[in-house]
Amino acid sequence: MGNAFTTLRIFWDQSSPPKSAFSTDQIPDLTGRVAIVTGGNVGVGKETVKALLEHNARVYLGSRSKSKAEAAIKELKEATGKEAIFLELDLASLASVRKAAEEFLSKEKELHQLYLNAGVMAPPVDQLTSDGYDLQFGTNVIGHFLLTKLLLPALLAGKETSPDKHARVISTSSFAAYLYTLNFDTFKDGLARKKLGTQSLYAQSKFANAIFARELARRYGHEGIISIACNPGNLQTELQRHVSAIQRRIISILLFPASYGALTQLWAGTMPETLNHNGEFFIPWARVGKCRPEVNDQELAGKLWNWLEEEVKPFTK
Repeated sequence: MGNAFTTLRIFWDQSSPPKSAFSTDQIPDLTGRVAIVTGGNVGVGKETVKALLEHNARVYLGSRSKSKAEAAIKELKEATGKEAIFLELDLASLASVRKAAEEFLSKEKELHQLYLNAGVMAPPVDQLTSDGYDLQFGTNVIGHFLLTKLLLPALLAGKETSPDKHARVISTSSFAAYLYTLNFDTFKDGLARKKLGTQSLYAQSKFANAIFARELARRYGHEGIISIACNPGNLQTELQRHVSAIQRRIISILLFPASYGALTQLWAGTMPETLNHNGEFFIPWARVGKCRPEVNDQELAGKLWNWLEEEVKPFTK
C-alpha cells in the first residue's frame, strides 16, 4: 500500500506540475553546436528541433519517414527561418541505425547534443523489430543504445569545442519508468513477452532508458559526457496512436501541448546549471526529480549494459 501511495503521489506531482521557471527564451546562443533529435518530425521532438534552430544550432532531424521529415523541415523553416537536416533513421532496424550513424559521421566530426527522443508506446504485442526484438524495447532502448555507441567518437570530439567542455545525451523516459522493472526474458519474442503485455513492455523500456542514462553518465562522465533521462510529461502527441479511443478520451484531460514536453529535455540539453546533475532524472517542467530506487542498482545496470553490448556487437564492427 505504501508503494502504491508513493507512486500515486509521484504521478500526481508529475502530471500536474507547477509553471516552469524555464522557457526556451533562456537558451543560450548555440552557433557552432551540432545536435541530433531522433523522432524530430513530430511532437516533442519537433518542438525540440524548433527551439534548437531558433538558437542557431545545426540540427539533424532523425526520422524513418522521408516524406514526413521533409514536411516537418519545411514547416520548421517557415517558423524559424532555419533548415534542419534530414537523417534517415529507423530505430526498429539496427542496420538502419548503423547507416544513419555512418551518414552523420560522413558529414560531421563533432556532435554536441544527442536527443534520444523517438519512441513507440503500446503497439499490438505481436509487433517486433526487424531484428526480432520486442518493438518497444528494440526501438526505445536497443536502437538508441547502438546509435549512442556509434556516435560516441563525435560526442567526445564535440565536448572539446563546446563552450562548457561537455557533450550531452538526453534520453526521453516517462512516468512509466516507475511502474515496472526489467524482465530480460521479454526483450525478444516468446511466451514471457506475450504474457507481460504491451503496457508493461512499454514501462520496462522507459525504465531501461533511465538506467541507460545513469550508466552512460557513470561510464563516460569523467570524459565530459553529460547524460540525463527525462519524463517529458503527459502530452498531446502521436505517441498515443496505439492506445484505444476510450483510453485516449480518459487521459485527454491530463494532456498538455507537446511544446511543454520539450522544455525538460531542452533544459537538460542546453542550460549551464544542468551540468551539475549528470546521471539524474528530470521531471516536468524542467525540474530535477528522482526515478525509482532500482535505477541505482549497479548490478542491474551492468547486466543491462552488457546485454546491450552483446546484442549490437555485429553492427559495431
